[in-house]
Amino acid sequence: MDKMFIANRITELRIKKNVSEYQMSLDLGRNKSYIQSLSSGRNNPTMENFLEICEYFEITPAQFFDPDITNPPLHTKASDLIKQLDDDDILALIPLLNRLTSK
Repeated sequence: MDKMFIANRITELRIKKNVSEYQMSLDLGRNKSYIQSLSSGRNNPTMENFLEICEYFEITPAQFFDPDITNPPLHTKASDLIKQLDDDDILALIPLLNRLTSK
């Protein structure tokens, strides 16, 4: 993970949420250029602010740092649904998932 990961990840998630840097800054209760300073890599968020950013995107810190998860809210929804299944249902689902991911 390089120095710009956090900056790039915030930008990626912000664009997916279809919100401007300015609006996100205001939504978080910060000055209007706060997110721009993070997205440029000029500053990094404090731990408290990082957790607020994760909450804003409705993701966990682990999801934030996993670049393979390109749509964290959708991933969370799927994960929550899978948690509701019993073992037999999960075993029945695995072959279907394998077929879908091997395309």
